[in-house]
Amino acid sequence: MVEVNTKAPDFKLIDSNLKHKTLADYKGHKTVLAFFPGAFTSVCTKELCTFRDSMVKFNKFNAKVVGISVDQPFSLAQFAKENLLTFDLLSDATREVSKKYDSLHQDFVNVPGLTASKRSVFILDKDGVVRYKWVSENPGVEPNYSEIEKELSKF
Repeated sequence: MVEVNTKAPDFKLIDSNLKHKTLADYKGHKTVLAFFPGAFTSVCTKELCTFRDSMVKFNKFNAKVVGISVDQPFSLAQFAKENLLTFDLLSDATREVSKKYDSLHQDFVNVPGLTASKRSVFILDKDGVVRYKWVSENPGVEPNYSEIEKELSKF
């Protein structure tokens, strides 16, 4: 289980440009890992666009935003294009990373066998240590964006 003040689990995922990304690629920056249930859904679109619109603030904190979902990289590429997202979107098609971060819905929206990433946010410091954790069981609830900014300002 991922907890605050522990090292974030490493990962190797494919981004929307079909390039491999690992946690080490973000070392040296504060990193906001934003797991989301699915591209092109209303709440996820609103959430990721809110992160997009907050990038000036995140840049001030030397922070990178990384979106992670179980969507295929091709869907994520189109989602990024349509919403002008300028940060990495990573495909957890195998669901392994969502499981590592305790952020996987089983039987999503009461459909047996359907899985999706839970809406969750993990803030990592420049060394990859978790400094903030928020995981929602309700996919309709967005994170508290001002709380994320406040946490980023602390270190």
